[in-house]
Amino acid sequence: MTTDINQALYAFRKFGDTVLRAAYACCGNYAESEDITQDIFLLLHAKPQSFADDEHLKAWLLRVTVNKCKNLKRSFRISRTGSLETEDVTSATYEMMTENSSILAEIRALPEKYASVIYLYYYEGYNTREIAEIQGKSENTVSSLLRRGREKLKLELEKEGAL
Repeated sequence: MTTDINQALYAFRKFGDTVLRAAYACCGNYAESEDITQDIFLLLHAKPQSFADDEHLKAWLLRVTVNKCKNLKRSFRISRTGSLETEDVTSATYEMMTENSSILAEIRALPEKYASVIYLYYYEGYNTREIAEIQGKSENTVSSLLRRGREKLKLELEKEGAL
């Protein structure tokens, strides 16, 4: 790890893209994802944390990302009004976010509790125990959410003829 002064910069360089992709997967809006990413690294800069290693840092960043996305979805601005922005993302930017955009779009369409677990499991490579720690849930709850999320995703993909 690095000193506290360089911690936020180090974390941004190492995990900035990961945090941005996770935020985009959870909220589905690129501009909001950028704002969330910026807020997270500003928080880390303002209040440096102590981490055992890079995996601990990454897990903390992803947990904060998921929580900020949940807070955004619960906010008055989003829940009562909706976004003014029409998603204007260039194809290069969208390709940067995911290799298989149609499946990611279906994941984002799932309820957040399923989408975040599926994203962390398949896109970030965490196991159920690690996801449980990141989200502050029991491992059994994460396993159930993962199973139910897969079932919902399968039904949606079958409806659209993707399977």
